Amino acid sequence: MIRRLIVICITCLSLIFVQLSQVTVAGAEASDAQTYEMSLTSTNLSLSGAMTSKQLYFQVPDYWKVNDVKFNLDYKASPLTLNDQSSVTLKINGTYLHSFRPIINEDQKQHLSVTIPTELIVKGANELSIEGSIQTTNTNDEICSREDWQDNWLQIFSTSNVAVQHTNEAIRGIHNFNQYFTGLDIANANQNAVVVPEQSDAAELEAAAYAIAGFAKSNSLENKAIPLLPYGSYLLTGKKAIVLIALYDHLPNDVKNLLDGQDLSQTALIQLVSTDKQPTLVITSQDADLLVKAGRLVANQALLGQLNNNVKVIDKDTNVATPTVEVNRNVVLTDNGDKLTGWRHQEKSYFVSLPANRSIAEASKISVDFRYAQNLDFERSMITVLINDTPIGSKKLTTELADGDNLTLSIPQNLNISGNFSVKVAFDLELKNGNCYRIDDQMPWAFITKDTLLKLNTTEKTDLLFNNYPYPFIRDGNLNRVAVVLPTERDQYTYQSISNLFNLLGQYMEGNEGEARFYEDKAVASVLKDRNIVAIGTYKDNTLIRDYNNSFYFQYATDGAGFQSNEKMSIDSDYGKRIGTLQLMQSPFEAGHALLAITGVSSEYYYLASQLVGSHEGMWKIYGDGATVDKDGTIQAYRFKKQANPEETTMLDKVIERGDVLSFMVVALLILVLVLVSMVLMIRKYRKKRG
Repeated sequence: MIRRLIVICITCLSLIFVQLSQVTVAGAEASDAQTYEMSLTSTNLSLSGAMTSKQLYFQVPDYWKVNDVKFNLDYKASPLTLNDQSSVTLKINGTYLHSFRPIINEDQKQHLSVTIPTELIVKGANELSIEGSIQTTNTNDEICSREDWQDNWLQIFSTSNVAVQHTNEAIRGIHNFNQYFTGLDIANANQNAVVVPEQSDAAELEAAAYAIAGFAKSNSLENKAIPLLPYGSYLLTGKKAIVLIALYDHLPNDVKNLLDGQDLSQTALIQLVSTDKQPTLVITSQDADLLVKAGRLVANQALLGQLNNNVKVIDKDTNVATPTVEVNRNVVLTDNGDKLTGWRHQEKSYFVSLPANRSIAEASKISVDFRYAQNLDFERSMITVLINDTPIGSKKLTTELADGDNLTLSIPQNLNISGNFSVKVAFDLELKNGNCYRIDDQMPWAFITKDTLLKLNTTEKTDLLFNNYPYPFIRDGNLNRVAVVLPTERDQYTYQSISNLFNLLGQYMEGNEGEARFYEDKAVASVLKDRNIVAIGTYKDNTLIRDYNNSFYFQYATDGAGFQSNEKMSIDSDYGKRIGTLQLMQSPFEAGHALLAITGVSSEYYYLASQLVGSHEGMWKIYGDGATVDKDGTIQAYRFKKQANPEETTMLDKVIERGDVLSFMVVALLILVLVLVSMVLMIRKYRKKRG
């Protein structure tokens, strides 16, 4: 009897535990499902005209398992819209999705939610097209537009978004972790971090800097900096993806126990493990140089993306270098050609990558090869080319050249283009029947061929100004002998300042061959003389800042308690204690190199200053060579260095600057020499005959 009772109790307890475990698992599965809303535009968009369209884009990471997608459209149509003759059509990746007649309400914006079938969603970039036919005049079966388009408009509000319900697939391999670490949802929620030991040494910080730069290059959200944190920080709580970089002796014991048994005295190890349910990519070695080399591998995102396994061993013979960065003189804008279809204004944009310190020089050209339909009104149809949305030239379309046309334009130097820029090719495709066409008419088209080419001549910009930043710390796509001089006392703000610095530098990097060394504040001049220096700290905890305070544009008072007034800015003694400053100047150790001082009375204030060089958004707010910022977000920027009068460029300088002209002249000179030699030989030959 007792035995039977024991069996019954055990059975009941087992059932209870099974139920509890089922509830726990179900709860875990439910918590994995999440909805991520992606804004499609940062500003309100206005579509005008009887027939108009707009293409918007959103990303779906590879590790998302998509369950449901909704397009939430907030819009407002012209109050003069004829509802029974107007419509808006949505397309996803070229497939028709939904059509509707806009609701007219003068006072309120309208909301429409449309479910997008998951089979129409692709991994990576998705195109959502909004095509509107807004009619304000009764034209039966014709679509018409008056010359003034002001009354037939459709406004799309910036609150429009795509909501993707998804679960994150299990992380399998280093390449999958790499996608996850910089993914949209992880980056947006600040759930990633690069981690180093507290009071980390120079090699650990150097490897971490390269890793941050590499991740920043592939970060889905440029304005979300990847944080650098010391191991054990409370800020690590809740992180879903961690990269831990440390020399082996500095690793926590619980992490050491998870690693493969490698001889780390002659190798470096990159291994994916899980600590406290946090996926962690551990990068370690007993050799400082190999640890730095492993950091360079992470900076080579193309190579990191090829690592399918959980473990990668690196030795002295492992090649981790990126291909040599070259400034292409001939840039192909489209590999297969691009077709544009539709009435009136149609355009195609291209993004051109150029090192930040390079500007477009004289004799740069763009050659657009294209063809177009024969049913156009050639008196009113044309093509226009724009650089950074500034038109540089147009051409009228003709029936004779419809099957093969070309437009070649010089790029004006006064556009002052440096770094990355955009090229837009716009067509105005007008129909012969004036302002109306029948719905069954053939739509006009234009095609930009793959022979379209951008020929670039570039020059290097060398002025030490924030306008040219990140030069000289980045040169031709690589870190340019950077030295970071750290304060004696480090805290969370110190590490976050380093993170800000390399998040932006990484976005400009094209290769991983440059250097970024870290030094204590008492580094000697012989070590720093041939480097571009970034000094981070306060007057009291960074010797370099204290020793060269008299050379700064914003100088500390003699006790280092705050900044003093200067020729550009009056600073109250109390306010001088509550600002951070950025100052870009010549290195005190060697001409031709720079010193960037990121400094304030406390770490909190120099962290504020570092945010200005931590993102493109911050850089747009400053210019010149000196800037201040306070907790209220008040930013003051100035130019202290006097502007030198531009030297008159000689013909010799122009020839030397133009590589193509120089090559031509060398060839011409060689031909001339050959002709002269031939003439001399012929003269000698005939003289001998006469003799």
